[in-house]
Amino acid sequence: MGILSFVEDRPTPKSVYNWRVYLLAAVASCTSCMIGYDSAFIGTTISLPSFKSEFNFAAMSPSHLTLISENIVSIYQAGSFFGAIFAYPIGFYWGRRMGLLIAGLVFVLGAGMMMGANGARGLGLIYAGRVLAGVGVGMGSNMAPIYISELAPPAIRGRLVGTYELGWQIGGLVGFWICYGVEQTLPSSTKQWLIPFAVQLIPGGLFLIGLVFVKESPRWLLSRGRRAEGLKNLCWMRQLEEHDVYILEEVRMIDQALEEQFGGGGSEFWRPFKIAFSDKRIMYRLFLGSMLFFWQNGSGINAINYYSPTVFKELGVTGTDTDLFTTGLFGVVKTVGTCIWILFLIEWVGRRRLLMIGAAGSSISLWIVGAYIQANPSTGGKMTPGGTAAIFFFYLSTAFYTPTWNGTPWVINAEMFESNVRSLAQTSAACSNWLWTFLISRFTEQMFAAMGAGVWFFFASLMLCSIFFVFFLVPETKSIPLERMDHLFEFKPVRTAHARIMADLQEEDQQFRQELGVSTEKGEVTQVEHAV
Repeated sequence: MGILSFVEDRPTPKSVYNWRVYLLAAVASCTSCMIGYDSAFIGTTISLPSFKSEFNFAAMSPSHLTLISENIVSIYQAGSFFGAIFAYPIGFYWGRRMGLLIAGLVFVLGAGMMMGANGARGLGLIYAGRVLAGVGVGMGSNMAPIYISELAPPAIRGRLVGTYELGWQIGGLVGFWICYGVEQTLPSSTKQWLIPFAVQLIPGGLFLIGLVFVKESPRWLLSRGRRAEGLKNLCWMRQLEEHDVYILEEVRMIDQALEEQFGGGGSEFWRPFKIAFSDKRIMYRLFLGSMLFFWQNGSGINAINYYSPTVFKELGVTGTDTDLFTTGLFGVVKTVGTCIWILFLIEWVGRRRLLMIGAAGSSISLWIVGAYIQANPSTGGKMTPGGTAAIFFFYLSTAFYTPTWNGTPWVINAEMFESNVRSLAQTSAACSNWLWTFLISRFTEQMFAAMGAGVWFFFASLMLCSIFFVFFLVPETKSIPLERMDHLFEFKPVRTAHARIMADLQEEDQQFRQELGVSTEKGEVTQVEHAV
């Protein structure tokens, strides 16, 4: 089996893996591009001398300055948390496409408000704008992964949902380097720090333009009784005729899932909550999804994203231009790692194994970084050979983390729930992400001030603990149809669940095709080579 191969749940026409599903996934992933850009640009922008001068940071006490910086950064995550909650009723009543549209409009409004801030007006417009922009991306973080998972063929679902993470890293790469660019090419002025704020409007505008080509989720349409429109959209996405055997099979599985859902009380607004609180299996998966984001943030990656100047200062990097350049390289490592993850690893290695490998490599690297800082608490503003080695292991930690933990929790959360609770589950996942990110961004600077090298040991220990969590509790979900996730989580031990359910799916597919008079080879899962 080649590195670009993947295991299918049933024989699949090549036309199913077409440009349309990739285009729809790419447009929806512009929401993550907005998030990634913010995570990269805000911490470096507020460290620019021009920004500090504009808002008179020199007159503030160190403790007050730390509080202001943390508030500017973390208020965005607070807005995102509530945005993820607001997305649930919007997606339920108006659909995935309308939810994405509203998210884009709210984000653009917030980004525009930030551009009105200056020294005379104070930071009020930045605060208000970041709350609104956060609400927009919070809605998008809820809606985009679930939309992509619902349109994706099972064999490339991880790759398509992974485009959401790729958008995040592309936005981050631009955010890191835009600050370096303005610092190097523009004099210290209002324009210097305002340009990074204005660049936010580019992914937001592209996202709104791209929504013109986005079609509503067939699964959502079928769940609302809009069958003709749902079938039309599904056939368009798959590039197949309505009577093709693949379409018949997919619709059969969706109908079966909806029949079970309606048989339990329909798709009323509060039904998913009733199901979740009355079914321990669903609550267990909600717990798993939330904890995956806890461990993700436990890697320290968001502390580094939002406060990279503080992090590199700990390692002996000084000077604004050197600081920003080193931060830009950090963005390059993350983007390259994400490309490797989305093109090869997520479908080849799988979700479960990736998480354990990434946690082990990242933990070891962080222990080494922490040991260096513990042994060299003060660098005196000079880069030492030991500091260079520490930076290498810092980048190595990022190289392990990015193609593993950075996007995989989003993929697992987007695919491990059946349709009757999927919207609620994605809301829970998005809220969990923003809750843990808010806590990290709100207290990171205080942690570095109070704990020193202990911060690195803290994150390294969490990564180590996450290995045991994944091994004993998280089953492999790649290639499993969304409608069969309940069955996947019934198998124990979890390390054997994937192989057992794939065998069951193959047997069911053979029976269904025999009923239709369509022959296929018996006894093996179809493996198909496809170019990306």
